[in-house]
Amino acid sequence: MLMMKQFYTGPLYVNTYLVYDSETKKGFIIDPGGAAPALDSFVETSKIKPQFIILTHGHGDHIGGVDTYRKKYEIPMYAHWKEKEMLAEPEYNASKMMFPGGISIAADKWLNDNDVIDFEGNQIKIYHTPGHSPGGISIHVNNWLFSGDTLFAGSVGRTDFPLCSTPDMFDAIRSRLFTLPPETEVYPGHEGATTIDREIKYNPFF
Repeated sequence: MLMMKQFYTGPLYVNTYLVYDSETKKGFIIDPGGAAPALDSFVETSKIKPQFIILTHGHGDHIGGVDTYRKKYEIPMYAHWKEKEMLAEPEYNASKMMFPGGISIAADKWLNDNDVIDFEGNQIKIYHTPGHSPGGISIHVNNWLFSGDTLFAGSVGRTDFPLCSTPDMFDAIRSRLFTLPPETEVYPGHEGATTIDREIKYNPFF
């Protein structure tokens, strides 16, 4: 059975998620914004075995812990291929404002829209949801949608950073996310959770 636990990481308190199988103890990490003692402690005490990292996008507040956990658990990191430039350039990913010298990294595996990752008998579906960044993705597994900084409870992601696109983001939300089952639980990159139904009905941007 898949379980999920949320942690706050990095200088901007990103929602980092650990998804894991309660029987096999294998798991994966979404958006490690920085090293997090609470995450480390939970992994150790619960005997979780992280298998990989997935990034919803490449902004500095979501990537600060990538190399820490990539080395600590000897695991690969996945990101959408259109995020290559964002991840490589501290000027674009804004990491210089948060980490000395900035961050320049590359994925071990580049993802595409509609990719499906098999994980312990479950399907992790990758939806390309650009706008907040060129290679932004939302991650759908079971009834959970990890929306990164694309869709929030009552709001949407910013589009005033380099490489952003407001039309792309609204199109992605309408065509890719609002077509999901209304009961889908949405777990954003910041602040609280919501549902697709709630955002369709009450999000003031729509």
